Amino acid sequence: MRTPASTYRLQIRSGFTLQDAAEVVPYLKSLGVDWIYLSPILTAEKGSDHGYDVTDPAVVDPDRGGPEGLIAASRAAREAGMGVLVDIVPNHVGVATPAQNPWWWSLLKEGQASPYAPAFDVDWDFGGGRIRIPVLGQDSDLDALEIRDGELRYYDHRFPLAEGTYTAGDDPREVHARQHYELIGWRRADNELNYRRFFAVNTLAGIRVEVPEVFDEAHEEIVRWFREGLVDGLRIDHPDGLADPEGYLRRLREVTGGSYLLIEKILEPGEVLPASFECEGTTGYDALADVDRVFVDAAGEGTLDALDTELRGGQAADYEDMIRGTKRRITDGILHSEMLRLARLVPAEAGLEPEASADALSEIIAAFPIYRSYLPTGADVLKEACELAVRRRPELDGAVGVLLPLLLDAEEELGRRFQQTSGMVMAKGVEDTAFFRYTRLGTLTEVGADPTEFAVAPEEFHVRMARRQAELPLSMTTLSTHDTKRSEDTRARISVLAELAGEWTAALTRLQQLAPLPDGPLANLLWQAIAGAWPADRERLQSYAQKAAREAGNSTNWTDPDADFEEHLTAAVDAAFDNEEVRAELEKLVALLDPYGAVNALGAKLVQLTMPGVPDVYQGTEFWDRSLTDPDNRRPFSFDARKRALAALDAGERPASFLDEAAKLLVTSRALRLRRDRPELFTGYTPVVAAGPAAAHLLAFNRGSGSAGALTLATRLPRGLEQEGGWRDTSISLDVSMTDELTGRSFGPGTVEVGAVLDTYPVALLVPTA
Repeated sequence: MRTPASTYRLQIRSGFTLQDAAEVVPYLKSLGVDWIYLSPILTAEKGSDHGYDVTDPAVVDPDRGGPEGLIAASRAAREAGMGVLVDIVPNHVGVATPAQNPWWWSLLKEGQASPYAPAFDVDWDFGGGRIRIPVLGQDSDLDALEIRDGELRYYDHRFPLAEGTYTAGDDPREVHARQHYELIGWRRADNELNYRRFFAVNTLAGIRVEVPEVFDEAHEEIVRWFREGLVDGLRIDHPDGLADPEGYLRRLREVTGGSYLLIEKILEPGEVLPASFECEGTTGYDALADVDRVFVDAAGEGTLDALDTELRGGQAADYEDMIRGTKRRITDGILHSEMLRLARLVPAEAGLEPEASADALSEIIAAFPIYRSYLPTGADVLKEACELAVRRRPELDGAVGVLLPLLLDAEEELGRRFQQTSGMVMAKGVEDTAFFRYTRLGTLTEVGADPTEFAVAPEEFHVRMARRQAELPLSMTTLSTHDTKRSEDTRARISVLAELAGEWTAALTRLQQLAPLPDGPLANLLWQAIAGAWPADRERLQSYAQKAAREAGNSTNWTDPDADFEEHLTAAVDAAFDNEEVRAELEKLVALLDPYGAVNALGAKLVQLTMPGVPDVYQGTEFWDRSLTDPDNRRPFSFDARKRALAALDAGERPASFLDEAAKLLVTSRALRLRRDRPELFTGYTPVVAAGPAAAHLLAFNRGSGSAGALTLATRLPRGLEQEGGWRDTSISLDVSMTDELTGRSFGPGTVEVGAVLDTYPVALLVPTA
């Protein structure tokens, strides 16, 4: 199996095609990248900027460069000695525009007789033999139906007509009643939908790749890529939505000839990948959480908690209770259709009414500590969730007792479907709701993290890295993705607030006085984000503020926005630009945070690029990148500026200050080149412990195994270090002479003062001197 030393994620879209990717390959090779890593490239919904809404799995998207574009990108990579990793989406397809998806069009036209009926996860019995499509403004809008060009039309929506169901002059409503689908009001989707979706997105319909014929057709084009040598590995999107992730990975490994596979699996703290999964690891959210927290000052937790409590009217946040509530908000709201479908699978002899079953099932899912089980793996977790559900709701004891043995039986549909559903609720209830409510420090609420874990000490970080080296050496590591709610440099700046908790309390209090927002926890989240991303344009911040507020759902939401609250929200963001006092307060805060944030960012970058695992660099983040949640993190950027800056570094120029974005490019390029060109320096993991008064401010490790390897040194908690008087006589011991890849200076052997190594930049990457 060919495996990457590193990857570089490229977002392929109409504005940056596969041909464009081919053109930047020489730059990426010079940067030190080993494999290019492409976002989904199969034909997707027209205008889709992300590609996760595949409409035709049979062909590479013409708008993304088409088959010839993949050939060009692959050829460029091959000529540069690089590999190709591609993101694929086996769980669902895009159905927003039925005519664009031949599978869905056939299903709507032919119903259960369609050759694609087995591909979709439809409860036909519940729909009376029809699939429900929630596109109407309200049910009375059936009056707006028309028949045009042999199709049923609802404004711009087009739907097929079954053979023999229409003759000229027929009433469109009557024609609609004869179809295999039923158009319903969009609000009915929460309770009456009868097809599986990706989370609560009605326009992403789940498919059943556990059916061999469906797998074969959905993967025919993907298999061709491997047969023709175009691609070397795959990233699998959302495997937790599949009925049988283990079986899927086994089949995928087989048809790709044993190729490198990564899964987008979110591991909760303490959770490990099932040993039976045929893949090299995850896409790195778990690594991101560890790296972030080792740069957070644990001493700031008490003050930030006190501020958070004050903003909540004196009621301390209880995260466990919060996520129980947010999960129930999802099971009783946007995913209630899924819970009712589970309830319909409970056998009649169980003696439970459907709503009683749905309530008990929802409570069990709300108690689930991880995304899903993979029975029999995870049976203990399911049992513990049932016990917790009963402790919270003793009156459910009988119902839960009846349901548990049914849920433990993965051979039956209820047991299988429950596992598919629990991850949806976790994602929507925790990632997309609670993470916008639990706001004491924004760094902590990224996917794959436990926000109650405030900081990680270096000693614990080393334990986790040694485990990663032993168990998941080929798993991806990352700091920014298309899914992160804040990019790496935004989080690095926000993390400084833990060192400046008192100053942050004063600043936020002043900002709330000047531009009051009647939702204290959201104000905390919002001003952290603004400070982390500043300078930023108004439109970006307004878009983020609206999304954050609606996702949180406390003061406004997506389905019924609160106009009065959102007016206050808009005014608060506008004040950052239009109110001189607010802008002065914000810019004073950012000036204080910025240098320490840059130290954190460079440290996190170097650690991530050199720690165990396969490091990924998200497009453009070799320069400073202070993005917020999607789509902000998919903004266009300039490769040309990065090419020029890299050429200048290679010509001998060095950034005058670690604040220059060329400093981040220096760290990124030198670490990536070393990982690719000197793999023998990255075969082990040993903590390096400093001696002296500032030892706690150094995170250091040696990647050698049995001999000296690459040695990473990173400054942590820079504000505290400065306040304490700097490094002073803090030192490390080097067994051999070592040279810094960033500055070219050599040190050792023997005792070496840390301040001497880090007097130019706050990080160093040492290698044995030639």
